[in-house]
Amino acid sequence: MMAAIGRAIAFLREKQILRKLGVAISIAVIAAACYVLFHQLRGIDVDDVLAAMQKIAPSSIVMAGLFVAAGYFTLTFYDLFALRTIGRNDVPYRTAALAAFTSYSIGHNVGASVFTGGAVRYRIYSAWSLDGIDVAKICFLAGLTFWLGNAAVLGMGIGYHPEAASSINQLPPWLNRVLALAILCGLAAYVLWVSVKRRRVGRGSWTVDLPGGPLTMLQIGIGIVDLGFCALAMYVLVPEEPNLGFVVVAVIFVSATLLGFASHSPGGLGVFDAAMLVGLWQMNKEELLAGMLLFRMLYYIVPFVLSVIILAVREIVIGTRLKRMDRLAAALDPKPIRQDPTPG
Repeated sequence: MMAAIGRAIAFLREKQILRKLGVAISIAVIAAACYVLFHQLRGIDVDDVLAAMQKIAPSSIVMAGLFVAAGYFTLTFYDLFALRTIGRNDVPYRTAALAAFTSYSIGHNVGASVFTGGAVRYRIYSAWSLDGIDVAKICFLAGLTFWLGNAAVLGMGIGYHPEAASSINQLPPWLNRVLALAILCGLAAYVLWVSVKRRRVGRGSWTVDLPGGPLTMLQIGIGIVDLGFCALAMYVLVPEEPNLGFVVVAVIFVSATLLGFASHSPGGLGVFDAAMLVGLWQMNKEELLAGMLLFRMLYYIVPFVLSVIILAVREIVIGTRLKRMDRLAAALDPKPIRQDPTPG
């Protein structure tokens, strides 16, 4: 059966059906989000949204900023975990933290994070003699950590409060609870699968050793903590009334985030917002939009600006050092003065 599945996947790749299907899904998600936004935002007064932003307590903004910072701190362990998994124990945490923070913050904003984030990672890790294949493995393992964490949060959240997911996917709560159980069973099966024996994916130099059972549980824990901090940042910025509880907001937030990733739009722009407006329909739209705008500022814009500044300063410092080394090499090994062979 596994061989048949492998042959089917190989056929789909050969015919580029998977790529075409992915593009079609992205277009469909974005089109649906535009339709929803058009209806959700009709009658919205921009002045009311700005007034609602001014009413948000400064303490809530500071708290949200701290949760965002904690979330990005957790993100640094995505890369550190991946580096240790591929056996690069020599790369220090500070390098992993720099690569993770800059690649994720830039990838979130520019879109197509697999390529943009991978390019940033390569620029940083190449200084430690990591090649493109190594960076691809890091991206794969970091992405695996993210999706395992998402699966755990969605499974537990939807299982506990299926009505929250129903507000987005319009499925009956009992069916969402069944889906949540299926997600958790699939997650448990994966953990058991990698626990039984050493598992590998890929071919040749692209082969990646999957983390075993205990390390996979650590992966899941990292993903849960990351998403938990992000959901907390969103929770303190949404309207206090009606108080739907953290679990409801977290389930809707994670679902909206996944839809944003599926669309491949920069920062899930439009798709994330539409899902949040639909999922949190009980809240005042102007106040909810105000909280979402502040969240985007804290989670997307500020880290993006910081990343660009950090990378620019890094490039200037590296360029300056190279010039100094060139001048020093020229001073230590001066070229002989060329003599005119023509007799005077």
